[in-house]
Amino acid sequence: MNEPGVGSVQSLARGLAVIRAFNESRPEMTLSEVARVTDLSRAAARRFLHTLVQLGYVWTDGRVFALTPRVLELGFSYLSSVSLPEIAQPHLEKLVAQVHESVSVSVLDGDDIVYVARVPTSRIMTVSINIGTRFPAYATSMGRVLLAHLPEAELEDYLHRVQPEPLAPHTLKTRDALRGELDRVRAQGWCLVDQELEAGLRSLAAPIRGRSEQVVAAMNVSSHASRTSGEHARRVLLPPLLETAARIEADLQVAPDARSGGIPR
Repeated sequence: MNEPGVGSVQSLARGLAVIRAFNESRPEMTLSEVARVTDLSRAAARRFLHTLVQLGYVWTDGRVFALTPRVLELGFSYLSSVSLPEIAQPHLEKLVAQVHESVSVSVLDGDDIVYVARVPTSRIMTVSINIGTRFPAYATSMGRVLLAHLPEAELEDYLHRVQPEPLAPHTLKTRDALRGELDRVRAQGWCLVDQELEAGLRSLAAPIRGRSEQVVAAMNVSSHASRTSGEHARRVLLPPLLETAARIEADLQVAPDARSGGIPR
């Protein structure tokens, strides 16, 4: 017999999977496409879609389905309750004005990083990066900063659980190589990732610490490799990046606890 509530939890997970099935490359889908992407039966997909339509999160013309702006409420509830994005935003804007490159802040969520603040200058990736965008932590500069500062037991669990995949020609391909890089990141206090998430993308990241000195987020400066060499990134971009991270940390020190939104301090 199932434990009480297990069926409801599974239904919630499947309903969220239906919402997450829609993205930039799949803004509209038929019932059959939703069932295929979510690995649900047509009957189950139909049930979840119709429930989401009734709740106002999905729109349909009878043949195709698409998300409605109401899904933004799900993310807004989080963003409106945390202090980090609100505190970081003006600092990001100042840094962008100084270095003329895109700047972002992310947090670790499971095995991925999730963008919570961003000021872009130009599109340098094949995919559009927005608040809520997720990438595998191992292939990103911010992800490596966050992984490098995990408690040892959590990091070991991550390294046993995750197998790096070659997302780009320079992606680290083994756990041992990733472990060595994370040790280096922890020792030097910053991370440079050179075309490992996508060819042509070079990214430099630094940690952001909360009141307890724990790393609660990471911020980066990203640019196209054709205009920013690794040496230029270390010499020109790293100092203002570290200075900006320090200013955000200083503001977090005095942020009201009621606005922490669950971000550890």
